Order: sequence, then structure tokens, then C-alpha cells
Amino acid sequence: MGGALSGCLFARHALLPQGWRRDVLLEWDAAGDLTAVADNAAPPPGVEVAEYVLPGMVNLHSHAFQRALGGMTEVAGDGPDSFWTWRELMYRFARHITPEQMETIAAQLFAECLRHGYTAVCEFHYLQRDMAGALYARPAETAERVLAAARISGIGVTMLPVLYSHAGFGAQPLKPEQARFRTGADDVLRIVDALAPQRGGQVEVGFAPHSLRAAGVAQIREVTQALPAGRPIHIHIAEQQGEVRQCLDYSGRRPVQYLYDQVGVDARWCLVHATHVQPDEVALMAASGAVAGLCPTTEANLGDGLFPLAEFIAAGGRFGVGSDSHVSQSPVEELRWLEYGQRLQRQQRNVAATADERRVGDYLWQTALQGGAQASGRKLGALAPGCRADLLVLDETHVNLCGVAIADVLGSVLFCGNDNLVLDVLCGGQWQVRDGRHVAQDAIATAYKRTLSQLRAL
Repeated sequence: MGGALSGCLFARHALLPQGWRRDVLLEWDAAGDLTAVADNAAPPPGVEVAEYVLPGMVNLHSHAFQRALGGMTEVAGDGPDSFWTWRELMYRFARHITPEQMETIAAQLFAECLRHGYTAVCEFHYLQRDMAGALYARPAETAERVLAAARISGIGVTMLPVLYSHAGFGAQPLKPEQARFRTGADDVLRIVDALAPQRGGQVEVGFAPHSLRAAGVAQIREVTQALPAGRPIHIHIAEQQGEVRQCLDYSGRRPVQYLYDQVGVDARWCLVHATHVQPDEVALMAASGAVAGLCPTTEANLGDGLFPLAEFIAAGGRFGVGSDSHVSQSPVEELRWLEYGQRLQRQQRNVAATADERRVGDYLWQTALQGGAQASGRKLGALAPGCRADLLVLDETHVNLCGVAIADVLGSVLFCGNDNLVLDVLCGGQWQVRDGRHVAQDAIATAYKRTLSQLRAL
């Protein structure tokens, strides 16, 4: 915990772990941790007052550099387009990005995420090498650039250096266009060690085997065993039917089945996408305590498919949301489409609910907070002492909140209109967004526009 009182806020209504509470005084220290949260309080003289306060959302899956690719892949090819054709375009784009450009792209993305209500991000970072495929003099150079962007924007980050050794199952050699991604177990551990001094209230460091097709199980075991205890581990899995078929051909098992057969999956793990899973795999995931990392806008953009959310909820599974390729930077859009995809598939309404929580907006926000916090390995996801002082102030003057009962606020935020209702954002005890604008928005945007001009001129 930190030191002396640094700041406080009085909320007429605040979403606490036990639900909405009235007249809540929130206090945080100079280290950016909440030190006291008291409801039924009186507003102290001179303290800022807000009407509606929420915990900030965790973005549990991000490839920051892909933000600059937005809108450039929405052109039909000569044949059917898919994740695999999109990937080829992404490879060509990634070939040219410099570390300096990566920093400006990430800073723009993170500022946008903050403005829309994400206060933390898990960066699944695999662009590690230079344009010739060699490690930089500092092997963690590009990861350090992303962490620098996080400092510029003020967002909290879990850095996940990626293990990426193969082009496919059976240790297929990488293609030339994948040369910038190449890492072995030793490389990943060197990067994790190099980033250790940056760990703190706003930064955690874990690792991510890219996928079962790109990292062998022996490598995954090696890094997992060497990783300090408690660090988060993320992996792409079962995102595409093609991956499932390849895994079956190689191992005789589906991806989630194969992973659980070979590696001790537990609550440290985040299984990203897990789109194509069968009932036994749903049960394995839920029983292990691993988090399902769901990215509905990217999964829709790439034509991946729909995760069996209702079955996972019924099994007691944990989930969170991420913006992945960043076709959207809004947690509202991710959660809305997580629910809407299920409604379209099942032809029914109000799918993401339980007997204990029938309000879909409340269930989605609170559950995604818990899953995202677990996946981040940081003290997040709740307005409670000991957690980071990460919170959102909603725009109480917006028509979508006019006359709304407190129990219906999150329903209105998630399912009513497209305006961003986030007015102010506190992250790690520092105000990073005020009146809907990031405090460094103009400087960050200027640098980003310069980078876009450079990249799109290639």
C-alpha cells in the first residue's frame, strides 16, 4: 500500500462489489491505491461530487500496433475472405513499423481506450524483432516502447511478451513475413527479466504463448515453470475452425483438449477467443478457473464465430473482454455485442444473466471486471480498499441517463444509443480524462497522425 492521502471523490451513486450504493466516499493514496470506500457517507467540504461512478474496465487482449491498420482491410479479395487472408495483410503492414512508431500508435490507442472506459490493458505483444528479423540491442526494445506509451497515456498495463517459434503444428518453420515475431523460450524469459524493473502499481509482466500452432508444448512448459509465481499467462486458442482441424490432424485432440492434456492450466491462464469449443472443453475451462478472453468486435470483424457464452455461464465460467485488433476501443461495444451475438444465435433475449443477477448490463459489467482483473494479474476491477484507484464518472446530464432508476443505469449505458457516456476517468489515482478529453489528447494525436502518414506512404 502507498502513503498519505492523495485524493478523494464523493459519489452520489457508485457501483461497489456488492452492487450500487449511495453516498460513497472514495479515497486514494499517492501510490494510486484506494484506501477507503465508505457508503452512506456525507460529502466533506470542498470534495468533488459525481453522480454515477463505475470501476474502470479491463481490456484483457490487445495488439496495440494493429490500431494503425484500422479500416485498411475492408476490401473484398478475389476469393472468400477470412481470418487467414486478413492475417496476410497484417503481416505486410507489421513489416514496416519502427519502435518509435509503435510507441505513438500505442499511445493513441491507449488514450482512446481511456476515453471510452478502459483503465487497464493486457498487451499481447509479439512484434519483437527489427525489420531484418534480428533482436534489438535491447531485446525488450519494442515492449519498452509500449510501456512508454502506457506512461504517456496513463493507462495501467500487463505486458505479455509472446512466445512465437513456429508457423504451424509440428514445428513448421516460420515464413519470412513472420520473422519479426520469432522468439524462443530463452528470448521470452530474457524479455520478462528485462522488464522486471518496470513492475509496480501500474505495470505487471507475464507471458503469452501465441498459440498451440506457434509454440510447442515443451516450450510452453519451460517458460511457465521459469516464470515467477502468480504471473498471468495468455494464449490464443480455438479461434478458427482451420486451427481446430489442424490441431486434430496433428494431435488427435481439439485445441482446448490438447492444451489441458499437456499443460497445467489454472487460474493464471486467459484463453483468448476459445470460439470453437465443445461441451467437454467448456467444462474443462470453467473447472480450471481460467478466464475466457472474449473479443466480440474483432471476432465479428474477422468472421471467427461465436463463443458458447450461455453454456459457459451455466458452468460457472469466468470471462472478460478485450479489443484485440482495435476495430473498436469501447468496452460498451464489446459487451453489447457479446450479448447481441448470443441473442442472434439463440433467437432469445437477455442471455447474459443468472438467477442471482437478472439485469444483463450489471451482470456483464461486473463479471467482465472480475475476469479482466484476474487475467491482468493486478489489483483491479472493484471500488474497494487495496485495489487501484481506477474509476469512471458518467455524464449525468446526458439524455440517456435522464430519469433512469439507479438499477437501470448500466442497462442504459450498454444498450441505449452510441454516445460515449464516460465523462471523467481516474487511473492509478490520476485524472487522465476530463470532460471527455484525454489530458494529452492533442499531443498524442499529432504524433499519431505523423506516424500514419509515414506508414501509409510506404
